[in-house]
Amino acid sequence: MSQQKIFWAENVKFLRQRKKMSQEAMAETLGISRSKLNAHENGHTVNPPVEDLIRISEFFKISIDSLLKIEMAKLGELKLRELEAGNDVYTAGKNIRVLAITVNKDNKENIEYVPVKARAGYRSSYNDPEFIADLPKYSFPGLSPNATYRMFPTVGDSMLPIPAGSDLITSYVQDWSGIRAGTLCVVILNGEQDFVFKKVSFQKDGTLLLESLNEAYAPYTVQVSDVLEIWQFERFISKDIPDRATDLDELKMMIADIKKTLGK
Repeated sequence: MSQQKIFWAENVKFLRQRKKMSQEAMAETLGISRSKLNAHENGHTVNPPVEDLIRISEFFKISIDSLLKIEMAKLGELKLRELEAGNDVYTAGKNIRVLAITVNKDNKENIEYVPVKARAGYRSSYNDPEFIADLPKYSFPGLSPNATYRMFPTVGDSMLPIPAGSDLITSYVQDWSGIRAGTLCVVILNGEQDFVFKKVSFQKDGTLLLESLNEAYAPYTVQVSDVLEIWQFERFISKDIPDRATDLDELKMMIADIKKTLGK
């Protein structure tokens, strides 16, 4: 297998110059020293610190994977603008995502719990080690040692038949394009959007189809640029026994079908 050429140094310098910024100005914006930025641009930083990868990626609005693997100077202006808009060649799920985790005294990964009140903070700090370190931590038997897990509570009736107030144990999905159609996942959406628990299917056009377990809710698609993280469902914890579909649920489904028919 041939070794992947890394274009980090060339790309940092090229993109800085494209913005018509001096090293001093960019270093000040990033909160690093000029000498450190100069080291990045001249290839003197063999293994850039994760913090610098994140800072520079967010500054240019281009994924870390693209900054490492694609020679930006050979791309046209239109493609560069597409990359900055989030239409990334790696945005299908193959890009490097920095996942913050915590470990216990035996150096084994914890399962961090994201309570409802922490949701807004999680969307802005999901890759912040300090934020993740402050979340409640648990461990459970019977889980694979080769996966990273996180726990999320369910809210509302869109997740039925899993009762509201249940806790979902999920495993981290690195490559979104490898998700099998209809896989149950917790999807973390950016901006003001919520966490959702849906059957996820990766579409050929690069979007994600999200379908609720509760058929009263219509499926919809989201752009991958709106997705921060995806966690695959493993099991749930609840003090309640799931109910069968009620007559009210069936009535909602009938009304939804009628509305859909009339809308055609």
